[in-house]
Amino acid sequence: MAKDKNKADKKKARLKPLKRQVRRLEKQLAATRCKAPATGPKISPLAPVGGFPDLPVIEGVRFAIAEAGVRYRGRPDVMLATLAPGTAVAGAFTRSATRAAPVLDCEAKIGQPADAGAGAAIVVNAGNANAFTGRHGAEAVTMICAAAARAAGVPETRVFTSSTGVIGAPLPHERITAVLDDLAARQDSGAIYDAARAIMTTDTFPKGAGAVIEIDGAPIRIAGIAKGSGMIAPDMATMLVYIFTDAKIAQAPLQKMLTRLTDQTFNCITVDGDTSTSDTLLLAATGASSAPAINDMRGKPARAFQQALHGVMLDLAQQVVRDGEGATKFVEIAVTGGADDADAKKVAMAIANSPLVKTAIAGEDPNWGRIVMAVGKSGAQADRDRLAIRFGDILVAEKGWVAETYAEEAGAAYMRRDELQIGVDLGLGKGAATVWTCDLTNRYIEINADYRS
Repeated sequence: MAKDKNKADKKKARLKPLKRQVRRLEKQLAATRCKAPATGPKISPLAPVGGFPDLPVIEGVRFAIAEAGVRYRGRPDVMLATLAPGTAVAGAFTRSATRAAPVLDCEAKIGQPADAGAGAAIVVNAGNANAFTGRHGAEAVTMICAAAARAAGVPETRVFTSSTGVIGAPLPHERITAVLDDLAARQDSGAIYDAARAIMTTDTFPKGAGAVIEIDGAPIRIAGIAKGSGMIAPDMATMLVYIFTDAKIAQAPLQKMLTRLTDQTFNCITVDGDTSTSDTLLLAATGASSAPAINDMRGKPARAFQQALHGVMLDLAQQVVRDGEGATKFVEIAVTGGADDADAKKVAMAIANSPLVKTAIAGEDPNWGRIVMAVGKSGAQADRDRLAIRFGDILVAEKGWVAETYAEEAGAAYMRRDELQIGVDLGLGKGAATVWTCDLTNRYIEINADYRS
């Protein structure tokens, strides 16, 4: 019996460290499981039904992508687009005081005189923003532009670069320049979906929008892609946007049109109130359409083209909001009755950027008092006794008090919707503005807490 007991004791002694190791591994596995949702490829519940749209092919534009390993592994992270000779390029950029090196380079090149026979190229990388990188950042842009110019056969002054991702880390530009010859050799005019995937960072779906219109019986096509999910409070456009058209239109009127439409679309969205260092919007017109040239900006052809371009830009801008980091609600905020349009927009953005409003929306709490707070802090003219608030068609408050017809149950039921409209009338004038935002959830914290690590 003593022998058997000794054997049993020895067996237990051998098993103890194994059991401890098993328990340690179980804890590690449990921790991994808890953390997985923060980094997993969870597509936004607000993503467009049907996925990426079937976009028109734009003659004079070709795309290619590569897995360069700038930061990510096992996914495309570099995009090259080449533009036919004669293409006009317009742009809008972040007004951040800490603009990234690629933004500064693009700003210097947009609108500069170009040989009519010169093509152009756009190079975009994901994973590294090349922002706050000092001399190294400018050198990286120079090296990429030189390599892209050689590969695509275009002047360096016609190469436009963008970078998105982590701020403050030197860009390993040699990984990008190493793939440019291969990219130039295998470009495809129908690969715009691939291009949209390659420029993503925390995006959960690729974003695209397009339109086709006719002028004098000839089609003009527009196709655009965008990336953006967090650090969205544009002061020009959104994170990264590239729009292509075969319209015949000169650079100066194209730039004027883009600037005007940007203020009506990308400058009217916000996810988290943070303006990126890297926001870039490029619009390229190849002139390949057989439709007449758009010269008179007040003429019917120009108005039709501008309307179609506005639709594409607004669609892309709203997709960025729908992919807001952790978003579960898409929110339109319409303000009327402002002293002027600028005041109305101040109020709309104050509501859209308020963490208290956004978290109430996430919790499906019809806390209209937080909207009153946001109006008051906006800096715009406001009069408590003239203010009216609506949730959709539900009158919530008016004349400085809760509306007599309002029922909290109705407000709570409305807040359970995926798409919401908040209306505010200031009762002071004819100023109006509409902006779009999303809610603020725990998921936003999870994504951004783990972004760099």
